[in-house]
Amino acid sequence: MTAEDPWQQAHRILCVRLDNMGDVLMTTPALRALKHAVAGRSLDLLTSPAAGALAAFLPYVDRVITYAAPWVKNPEQGVTPDLEMITTLRSMRYDAAVIFTVYSQSPLPAAFLCRLAGIPRVLAHCRENPYDLISDWCRETEPQQQIRHEVQRQLDLVATVGACCADTRLTFTTRSKDRESLKNKLASTTLATAGKWMVAHCGASAASRRYPADQFAQALTLIGDRAGPIVMTGDASERSLIQSIVQACNGRVPLIDMAGMLSLGEFACLLEQASVLLSNNTGPVHIAAALGTPVVDLYALTNPQHTPWQVPQRVLYNDVPCKYCYRSVCPEHHHACLRGVRPEEVCSAVIELLAVTDTTSRQRLAGVA
Repeated sequence: MTAEDPWQQAHRILCVRLDNMGDVLMTTPALRALKHAVAGRSLDLLTSPAAGALAAFLPYVDRVITYAAPWVKNPEQGVTPDLEMITTLRSMRYDAAVIFTVYSQSPLPAAFLCRLAGIPRVLAHCRENPYDLISDWCRETEPQQQIRHEVQRQLDLVATVGACCADTRLTFTTRSKDRESLKNKLASTTLATAGKWMVAHCGASAASRRYPADQFAQALTLIGDRAGPIVMTGDASERSLIQSIVQACNGRVPLIDMAGMLSLGEFACLLEQASVLLSNNTGPVHIAAALGTPVVDLYALTNPQHTPWQVPQRVLYNDVPCKYCYRSVCPEHHHACLRGVRPEEVCSAVIELLAVTDTTSRQRLAGVA
């Protein structure tokens, strides 16, 4: 990239990633590359309301703007929020925008938003010719020619405008105040004196990515106390699911139910200190990867690109002809890609991963604020 290159002169960049929290976390290596490519560059992130919760934990992002875009799955709100967003973005006077998408998404609605906001340069993957909507067009090659991990896809995108870096780890910066508040919440539990614990995250935003609750309970029962106490996590909407699994275990496992009790920052600190995470393929998997915590990932085959990145892992699934459906609900109604994973396999993966991972010496990938 030369001094005459317009991206070398782009000091204020809008990064657009309108998906969920995990998608934003898998974009953090590309954000790091963009940030470090030009001295003094500032990055703003336009993202979904759900992913906006990451604002305090992304060190390479200067400002997070949330937007319930109408071309993403969001409640209908009329055109007023869209017009307001155009006004907001126009007032920021960005030099350029980078639109991050998975290959099944079109960047064109976001590119049109950028055009209306007066952003002169836009970088994005696009399948069809975008003409003047995208100044720096990367032709979409997935899935016909290749399928890359989501992290690599976004790194390759920004590399086309000279933004590269050697450090390609995910980023989530934990905070001392969250560690302290977590310590207070754990004071009345057995975790206060436990030498180790594991975390089990049984929910997911999409039904197609949830390991059946009865099989989750069987797996936890088989694991028993070999990983120390098992902390059950989830948001407030998942309390009934967690309680059903706890009841099915019938007191045979040292479970601690903390569903709906932790802030995002506290949850990250809990993961940071865990020996292993057992989870459906959802946001916590990518938080754990950013923190260096080993992951046993119950991986629904809805998308091949979202396995844990650069962390000790076991990825469990049952291969099926209908894989890579990109659906939130199993279109075949059999859920075989997850239901076919036996609880015994889950238990073995957890115990095996614990055996090969030294939790006191594993590399910590998060910064400490």
